Amino acid sequence: MIIDTNQIYFPAEDTFLLMHAALREVKPEDRVLEVGTGSGAVAKAMMDVAPQTVATEINPHAAQYAGEQGVNVVRGNLLDPLSGEFDLILFNAPYLPTMPEEKLNDWLEFALDGGVTGREVIEKFLPDAVLHLAKFGRILLLISSATGLAEIQELCRKYATICIVADTEKMEDGEMLYVLRISRDLCCFPDGACQSRRA
Repeated sequence: MIIDTNQIYFPAEDTFLLMHAALREVKPEDRVLEVGTGSGAVAKAMMDVAPQTVATEINPHAAQYAGEQGVNVVRGNLLDPLSGEFDLILFNAPYLPTMPEEKLNDWLEFALDGGVTGREVIEKFLPDAVLHLAKFGRILLLISSATGLAEIQELCRKYATICIVADTEKMEDGEMLYVLRISRDLCCFPDGACQSRRA
């Protein structure tokens, strides 16, 4: 296949914010997964620290490009192609609220289109990511103020996880980017019911 680079999301401010947060978080022994790797820049940076790094990408142009950069990439949607557990899961989610009439109907859209709320892809990603998360694993999820920080934090509580803001960046137009660090709430059961905590 001839790669159309116009169909690939190349590194921008959100990419580097996630990358820097991930480099602070990753450990050499971690099994790392980047979901939706795009150009492969973040996964490539992880591979330099944690050799057990793999990525997924639904866009055939981006998947082939990332593979040519040396990334161990599997083509498929979100976590669908993979099994097993990971210590660190990274996702620069499609977070832009997108109305039906705004859709691009091309491969690049998968990197940008978060549905009407900006949360539709994240709502599919999060429960599956938690299932693939090792007991003491971490998820780093990049979102925007346009996505709704409070709504994502509430979604995390639904899946018995703890969500904190690990990093932020303010864009020139006032938009805020957030890297959320999500981990299991080990005092909670899978159905979300929590054990009482002793003081």
